[in-house]
Amino acid sequence: MNIQDLQFSYGSHEVLKGVSYEAQLGEFISVLGPNGVGKSTLFRCMLGLLEPTSGSVTIDGRNIQDMTAAELSRHVAYIPQSHNPVFNFTVFDMVLMGTTAQLGRFASPGKAQHALAEAALERMGISHLRDRGCGNISGGERQLVLIARAIAQQAKILVMDEPSANLDFGNKLRVMKTVKSLTADGYTIIQSTHDPDQAYLYSDKNLALYGGKVLAWGTPQETISNSLISTLYGVDVEVCSMRGDEIRVCVPANIHK
Repeated sequence: MNIQDLQFSYGSHEVLKGVSYEAQLGEFISVLGPNGVGKSTLFRCMLGLLEPTSGSVTIDGRNIQDMTAAELSRHVAYIPQSHNPVFNFTVFDMVLMGTTAQLGRFASPGKAQHALAEAALERMGISHLRDRGCGNISGGERQLVLIARAIAQQAKILVMDEPSANLDFGNKLRVMKTVKSLTADGYTIIQSTHDPDQAYLYSDKNLALYGGKVLAWGTPQETISNSLISTLYGVDVEVCSMRGDEIRVCVPANIHK
């Protein structure tokens, strides 16, 4: 997926101001930035829900604005934050919904779609939950169900809105480890996050948005720094390196003063 000089405005309010980056096959990309800088608008443009004022979003050289919704869904899947569903669908039925992009308007899922749903459950390690109601499982398990639904959709670009938000520490680690493992299977992961430690630990590239512009783009080693985090979030921090710079942890500066 290639985002080139993307600009978007709500009326006279300019939200995105020339955002450019490219997501390669098998990359994990984190989009960092405080609330209100355009992360959600960027994702809506990438999903074809908003048409840019100018610039383009292309997949394999083709502008997504020239694709039908069905065509785009074969390339890109969206995973929202885990939530409590209104209807208590079973885990299997929720994952099976991901296959509808492959069907005609009045067609029903058949053996091939059921096999895809079963394979996605197995890939996420949640086959044992297949007959449970989505309202009766943990937040971490629901997030894995949503990822399994995207896998059943057979799209190779997964756009995730803070996939570990609202999860406890254990579930957060399990979900992020599972998401990262998908890149080995050729999936491109693009997530929004407010956690710079997480962005450093799991990402191949980080995109920092500020004021609708790209403040930083590059590897975690190139991007996660005192100055970047302080500028993004308006706080004084010290980025501490651990385990030979395998991990960087942001801590408040002068915490004991």
